[in-house]
Amino acid sequence: MESVVQNAESVIRLSLFFGLFVIFGVFEVLWPRKSLTSPKLSRWFGNLSIQIGNAVLLRLVFAIVGLTAVGFSAFIEANQFGLLHQINLPQVLGLLLGFLILDGAVYGQHLVLHKVPVLWRLHRMHHADTDIDVTTGLRFHPLEILVSMAFKFAVILMFGVNPFTVLIFEIVLNATSMFNHANMALPPSLDRVLRLFVVTPDMHRVHHSVHTAEYNHNFGFNLPWWDRMFGTYQDQPVDGHDAMTIGLPTYRGPEWRSPWRLLRIPFDNDTPRHAPDQGQGQGHLT
Repeated sequence: MESVVQNAESVIRLSLFFGLFVIFGVFEVLWPRKSLTSPKLSRWFGNLSIQIGNAVLLRLVFAIVGLTAVGFSAFIEANQFGLLHQINLPQVLGLLLGFLILDGAVYGQHLVLHKVPVLWRLHRMHHADTDIDVTTGLRFHPLEILVSMAFKFAVILMFGVNPFTVLIFEIVLNATSMFNHANMALPPSLDRVLRLFVVTPDMHRVHHSVHTAEYNHNFGFNLPWWDRMFGTYQDQPVDGHDAMTIGLPTYRGPEWRSPWRLLRIPFDNDTPRHAPDQGQGQGHLT
């Protein structure tokens, strides 16, 4: 089963990626949540150019290393490295525990990206988007992608997460990243139910607020439970979704939609560590 999964990994991931991208993109057109403040064409060109570059970069890295995350997990499993391989767990329980470990690790990594200045330099390219939509979920600096990959490999090595779990997690993470960045309106009653189990677009949009007190909340990508457990959950933006400002104060001009300028953001020394206060409140903290 796992060998079949590894061989079909690229086909499975690409098919789901393009399918979900189109679905969420259509939802954004039919049921937009928030009016866009920047020209969509130039934003999408910049964001998708970054995504294509990242895809090429990862292909090169995987070719050099000889392993994807799933392949690395298979190597770890074959050698019985990692904590989970030392514990005799039922297969389903092992899958669920491995998924929780990976998701908790992503939450922790995201928190660290905001707290450690040198890592924030990499991550702020993602936050500099002046609107938030399905392409924002693909917009990460190549150096951040490499850091994330190295961290993921370390977690897989430490805990021995099996290949099938890694593949499922990667698929879910890609899907939820597009979903929770999508500029689509969900009925409030549906949003209230969904955010008990998954990070919704309204929940994650708070994290893209220009206010420091808000973008340092709601770090989860898949599961909302980590934010609730560790006190980083904020229910709604203080200014409301319609009036809130997305992005960072410095990177608001049209020149920052160019992929070349986006790649330079980590090396820009004119920006403070955090966005300055702009009449921010604490919002609805829970």
